[in-house]
Amino acid sequence: MKPSLELNWRTALRWLLAGVLLLAALSKLASLHGFYVALLTYKLPVPNFVLKSLTIVLPWLELLCGLMLLSNVRVQPALLWTVILFGAFALATGQAWARGLNIACGCFKLNLFGSDWGAIFEFAGFACLRAVLLSGGAIVLLKKSRIQPLAGNAHSVHSPTE
Repeated sequence: MKPSLELNWRTALRWLLAGVLLLAALSKLASLHGFYVALLTYKLPVPNFVLKSLTIVLPWLELLCGLMLLSNVRVQPALLWTVILFGAFALATGQAWARGLNIACGCFKLNLFGSDWGAIFEFAGFACLRAVLLSGGAIVLLKKSRIQPLAGNAHSVHSPTE
């Protein structure tokens, strides 16, 4: 069987989600302390040990999901976790934005664009909108993959009898 290299909108969207997850994960893993400090600025009503646990677990979960989406392996679980990750991030940034907290989302270090551009992309309102859109894209792919498997991912669909 000859592998298909056809690029369609679902593959492009899956790669986009993978790229965002991988970039966010690598940025966090490069500075776990910086990520922890960013989490503290959200002033979430959770115990400190939860924030410390999130500091360790989230980047690895993002990395795993990104790699799974990029390699087209176990796509449905990766998409489900992607929806959860982006949904939780939308809630966290949305509440910070609604409370008027002037914080950066802490996901990406975009200094290569200069400080002004980086500030726009890191702004909590933009981060919230971005997370909602990315979560929506993951939901669309998840629904589509249940109906029709993503190219080369026949193992991701369960039959009604399972």
